[in-house]
Amino acid sequence: MSRSIRIIYRSQQGRIRKNWNWDAITKRSAVLVTAAEWSAGRDPFDAEGRPNLGEANVYVTNIGPHDPEGGSGGVEFYLHVDWDSPLHVQVTITVFDPIEDFRVAE
Repeated sequence: MSRSIRIIYRSQQGRIRKNWNWDAITKRSAVLVTAAEWSAGRDPFDAEGRPNLGEANVYVTNIGPHDPEGGSGGVEFYLHVDWDSPLHVQVTITVFDPIEDFRVAE
């Protein structure tokens, strides 16, 4: 089973380190994080709006789920917004069932 949460980050630009604490996530979680430019609805201070497939490159790298560290578990990642001015960004975090196995390969 999977669970998802959607976050709107306002006025983002460049490469930004993010952390989202969520008790559904541990370091054994399989986590997917996606991002897209976001356009507000009629009220720019409301979460009503939609993804906007604009010209900016908006993406996520270095996704790292973590255990509770003095709080709840969560996920760290880098949000990249390649544009010459700040943009609003929609990020979706999806957590799946825990990974089944862990191996080290050469």
